[in-house]
Amino acid sequence: MNKRVYPIAQDGWLYMVVLAGLIPLFSIINPLIAIIPAVLFFFVAFFFRNPKRTIPQEKDIIISPADGVVLSVEEFTENEYLKGKALKVKIFLSVFNVHINRVPVAGTVQYRSYFPGKFLPAFKGHASDVNERNYVGIDTGAHRIMVTQVTGFIARRIVCWIGMGDQLNRGQIFGLIKFGSCTELYLPLNTKVLVKKGDKVRGGETIIGRFPE
Repeated sequence: MNKRVYPIAQDGWLYMVVLAGLIPLFSIINPLIAIIPAVLFFFVAFFFRNPKRTIPQEKDIIISPADGVVLSVEEFTENEYLKGKALKVKIFLSVFNVHINRVPVAGTVQYRSYFPGKFLPAFKGHASDVNERNYVGIDTGAHRIMVTQVTGFIARRIVCWIGMGDQLNRGQIFGLIKFGSCTELYLPLNTKVLVKKGDKVRGGETIIGRFPE
C-alpha cells in the first residue's frame, strides 16, 4: 500500500469542496447563514487533519494505533485472529481527536475481516461486540497482533487502505474512522503493557507496550 500523505486526509476533501461551494450560495440568500457552512468547513478540516508524528524506533515496542483515551486494559479471549487469550487495549476517540489510524508494529497483513453492525456509543463496554468493525491481523515474524476499528454513535464509516499480504512499517497510516470512534489493540498475553485506563495516547508516538524478549 502506497498512499500519499497529505496534511488533511483525502477522505475529507469532498466534504470540504461541497461546504466551500455552499458558502457563496448561502451568502446570496442571507450572509448570516453563510456562517453555518463556513464553520462546518473548518470543523471538517480540523477533524481530518493529519499531523506529522515522530515514530519511536526502539526494538520490540508496540505504538498506539490512534489518538484518544485508554478506556481499558484487560485480558480477553480473541477468536478472530489470535484464537486465544490476549490483552485488549481499548482507545476511545472523541470528535476532537485526530482520527488517522497508524500501524502499531512492522509486519505483514495476515488477516482482514469486516463486520457490519450497530452504531452504539463507542465508549460502551459491549460496543466492540455489536458495532460495525474492521479487523486487521499483523504478523511481525515473531509475534502476532490485531487492530480493530470500531464505529460509534456518530462514526458511520470505517476507512481502511491496506489489504492481505501488505508489508507494513511501524507508524504507517492505514485508515481512519469518520466522526468519533474506538480503536482496539489485541496483544500477546505476555506483552508488557505500559499504559493504563485514563491515559491519553497519540497515534504513532505513544508506546503502548513491549513484546517479551
